[in-house]
Amino acid sequence: MTVITDASADRSSASGPEADRTAGLDATGARTPEAAGVITDARRRIDELDDRIIGLIQERMAVSAVIQQARIASGGRRVNLSRENEILSHYRDALGKSGTTLAMTLLELCRGKI
Repeated sequence: MTVITDASADRSSASGPEADRTAGLDATGARTPEAAGVITDARRRIDELDDRIIGLIQERMAVSAVIQQARIASGGRRVNLSRENEILSHYRDALGKSGTTLAMTLLELCRGKI
């Protein structure tokens, strides 16, 4: 036999803004409605930034393809290793060791595997 207390009945029947706040607490891992609101807003901003970053990467891939086509059409190689080293250094200087990993991933996306 299950006993329903007034408090548990109130929680299960919550709707509207209170239910939204409670759901936000579960989804964010926050322990207060205020923290849940901050986390939800910040996650929304991160999602927007990720969309912009993805768009910029796609643009970078297109520009890289133009460069590769021009280099190959002129008799050059598909990849310019000295330029890639400049890019790796730039990312490492700006972001540390993880920046090098990020740059390697970007280079692979833009030129393919060597």
